[in-house]
Amino acid sequence: MKQDSAVLALAKDLISRESITPLDEGCQELMAERLKALGFEIESMVFEDTTNMWARKGKGDPVFCFAGHTDVVPTGDINRWHTPPFTPTVIDDYLHGRGAADMKGSLAAMVIATERFIEKNPDHQGSIAFLITSDEEGPFINGTTRVIDTLEARNEKITWALVGEPSSTHKLGDVVKNGRRGSLTGNLVVKGVQGHVAYPHLADNPVHKAAPALAELAQMHWDHGNEFFPPTSFQIANINGGTGASNVIPGDLKVMFNFRYSTEVTAEELIKRVLNILDAHGLDYDIDWIFNGLPFLTGEGPLLDATKEAILEVTGYETDPQTSGGTSDGRFIAPTGAQVIELGPVNATIHKVNECVKVADLDVLALCYERILEKLLCK
Repeated sequence: MKQDSAVLALAKDLISRESITPLDEGCQELMAERLKALGFEIESMVFEDTTNMWARKGKGDPVFCFAGHTDVVPTGDINRWHTPPFTPTVIDDYLHGRGAADMKGSLAAMVIATERFIEKNPDHQGSIAFLITSDEEGPFINGTTRVIDTLEARNEKITWALVGEPSSTHKLGDVVKNGRRGSLTGNLVVKGVQGHVAYPHLADNPVHKAAPALAELAQMHWDHGNEFFPPTSFQIANINGGTGASNVIPGDLKVMFNFRYSTEVTAEELIKRVLNILDAHGLDYDIDWIFNGLPFLTGEGPLLDATKEAILEVTGYETDPQTSGGTSDGRFIAPTGAQVIELGPVNATIHKVNECVKVADLDVLALCYERILEKLLCK
């Protein structure tokens, strides 16, 4: 039987641990053991129900940080999986298991790349760090953001952060994320008066009142975007009103909507424009806002250049930097002044049943990570 590569073996070990958010189930301890052997100082930061790890080797600048998460989303119906989701299994050259692509495969590649880099370059410049959390897929309240707060309080800065999120679209490294859009959620309650549908003059239907305002919000052109970001997007995610009966006018209407916005507009500007529209339609309403993350961008510079060059050298093709997709923990790191890049496996199966990653891609990813380290810390 062919022996697993070092990356595949570690990925399997991580996947076998049932670390559904916010559980870590020993994943960080497994990584810490290997990093300790390389001379890393390990700091466990437990906030409420979330386990975080800050590991660092070296005292000086620049600081290169691998960032990622050990938690995974729930499996869904396990009867729809080819194999048990926490029993890592190779089928037709693909590693199957929850977290294979998002993102235990990346974590394994990070560790192996670091081991190989340090063995070859024991006197490298600067420092290498790992920022790992068990709450990226969940509320993200006690994870990376709390670690960053701790580091900022003691003025410990990250120069470059590489987040192992599955950035690739068709083949490993064809896309990297060099930024993300901001995310702003609104929870709107439009108030009316409940009543009988046969006596509408004795009620006040909030659905009828809100519909024109919602239509205007949905059709609004918020900005043009720019060379790095698409135009800001407004989407209604949830809407609910009524008792379930056909003869009752609802007393209120609840609407949850989300903005994914570019750097051409601020959250404060979006809020002001929404409120102006609601007020112009004469609605009686309450609204709460949730700030999920600011937009960030890593332009041309050492990290993006090193990433592009490494992918080209390892794979033979050029990568495409993009800012599309959802949010990541990079949004908590970038505001500190760090350059942030996301590079990881193909994302076609993430969060799905039968999540998988191409076995060969794990080794290619580790090579890319190693080359990036060389380009940034061996000058």
